[in-house]
Amino acid sequence: MNLQNIFNHLHSEDPEFYERTSERRSAIRTFMKGVALTAAPLALGGLLKKAYGQSATEAVDILNYALTLEHLEAEFYKAGVNNFSNIGVPSGAPQGAITTIRDHEVAHVAFLTTTIRNAGGTPISKTAANFDFSGGVGSAGGPGTGPFATVFSSYDVFLAVAQTFEDTGVRAYKGQAPRIISDAYNGILQAALQIHSVEARHAAHIRYMRSNRSSATNVGVIRPWITQAQSNITTGNAGVDALIQKSYAGENVTNQAGVDIAGFIGADLGTQSFDEPLDMTAVLDIVKPFIIS
Repeated sequence: MNLQNIFNHLHSEDPEFYERTSERRSAIRTFMKGVALTAAPLALGGLLKKAYGQSATEAVDILNYALTLEHLEAEFYKAGVNNFSNIGVPSGAPQGAITTIRDHEVAHVAFLTTTIRNAGGTPISKTAANFDFSGGVGSAGGPGTGPFATVFSSYDVFLAVAQTFEDTGVRAYKGQAPRIISDAYNGILQAALQIHSVEARHAAHIRYMRSNRSSATNVGVIRPWITQAQSNITTGNAGVDALIQKSYAGENVTNQAGVDIAGFIGADLGTQSFDEPLDMTAVLDIVKPFIIS
């Protein structure tokens, strides 16, 4: 979500801000723990607006980056729910899960949209028309003809794309979260982590749904966690599989904080035990084929 960049920029522009607000840290922390997520955008947006005044351009740009990713997921699941019969999603628990995930993503969009407005910015607005879930943007065939053209007519392709989106989103969030770990912003960090943890649960559940199916797109044993840098997805097309693999690049790291985890439990369990981040450049490269405008 890259929220930490807001605070890094704030500190560079006004190094004394943390000190001036120190006497209010406890109050902010207590307040944020007591409000629901639906009320949080007003508090967070107000804090940003007060800190930046009318020059919140960078902060809004960062939040709009996060909002774009949330729009991508929200519109994807909306289309999925609207095409249950075409996709072949079984009734009962599978349809219920996808519907619930859609509702969560819609809530995240609303949260970020309101936060940006309360910060004095203009939230980016996107609809289904701004996305091509076939992944055909920039390809010779154009939108609708990409490598995932059957995403809304094949349940297995739909789940494969869903897994890629969710795993990418979790890593994108994690890539920036450590930089907002500050006592001055416990309330904002808490709100951000609340969204992140839900996205991780989405990723695990989509993987669970894929593990319950016998499909040509499934590779190996699909677990809720990532092993080495394995996507567990194949399309039979090396070029397409390489695109998918971008979401899992770097997940084979076994050294954590100078400790060789593989030396204790082996490489597979070592990589499963820790999730790796993705920076903004990598994330934008991954989602670029799906965003028309």
